[in-house]
Amino acid sequence: MAEGVTEGMNERWSEERAWAWHAAQPWRFGCNFIPSNAINQLEMWQAETFDPETIDRELGWAAAIGMNAVRVYLHDLLWRGDAAGFLARIDRFLAIADRHGIATMLVLFDGVWDPFPRLGPQRAPRPRVHNSGWVQSPGVEILSDPARHGELEAYVRGIAKRFRDDSRILVWDVMNEPDNPNPVSYAAHEPKEKASLALTLLQRAYGWLRVEGVSQPLTSAVWQGDWRDPAKLGPLDRFLLGASDVASFHCYLSAPQLRRRIEALAPYGRPLVCSEFLARSLGSTFAECLPVFAETGIGAFCWGLVAGKTQTIYSWDSWVRRYEDEPEEWFHDVLRPDGTAYRREEVEVIRANRGG
Repeated sequence: MAEGVTEGMNERWSEERAWAWHAAQPWRFGCNFIPSNAINQLEMWQAETFDPETIDRELGWAAAIGMNAVRVYLHDLLWRGDAAGFLARIDRFLAIADRHGIATMLVLFDGVWDPFPRLGPQRAPRPRVHNSGWVQSPGVEILSDPARHGELEAYVRGIAKRFRDDSRILVWDVMNEPDNPNPVSYAAHEPKEKASLALTLLQRAYGWLRVEGVSQPLTSAVWQGDWRDPAKLGPLDRFLLGASDVASFHCYLSAPQLRRRIEALAPYGRPLVCSEFLARSLGSTFAECLPVFAETGIGAFCWGLVAGKTQTIYSWDSWVRRYEDEPEEWFHDVLRPDGTAYRREEVEVIRANRGG
């Protein structure tokens, strides 16, 4: 499936280049990171609530248990509100992470949770509800109108121009779960043709990044459906697997199902990254899944690090099921707010698979 030896900066990487990149990396294991005192991307990055001390402390804890990578979400509104300040804060974050030996996957857009993002003070969490304040990027007003997608070009190209040769960035993740219908939370507000609208945006965003000549690989994860037969892929997944330099996917399932997903993606001929896993009640655990990732060399990012305002220790079903207390079995996250492990044996599994 190799694409040949001729490629320019504005083209998808050849398989050879993608595998050379993979071979030059240590095995990457980490988390989807947001500091515990932020409810969403906006609260993490806005000048009034950006907290480098908390970020430094919590990334230190991540490094101490064996993580060497984080996946971090940006937001287009942050560029509109304060582009220069936003770039400076990203640079500071990258410096903190790098000081801890951690590489960063930057996520530019997100199709999950609240489709009505707003700058300024963010609302307080709904008690014991999973990601009750997380916001989509772009919001539904822009996503639903392809004529407005061009408003996002300055954001994508501005971030890319600043960091296109920055070795602290591991991968550009162009959009997270672009066609997620958010069935238990915001389904009534989602556009009917969300997948095709997101595809239109993604095609343009990949192009903007290629034009800027970023030196890091591009990806966006496939996350649902059956990927074994390329002829049966929908238009969105066909684009994601055909345009990404490295293939990424999500898997919140047990080890046998994880292996089946890996087997389904192997024929596409690209290095793999699992950019989301860990849902303990669904069988996606460190003990089950981390040995699979370590054995195959597939980069892996669990969801969450320190339990905090996102409240992702509660399951997705907390949107429709009332929780009175902390669940006995956490859904996501690894550490308590003081940095101690939720389950000490999980840290031992991590260290064992890291060779520590």
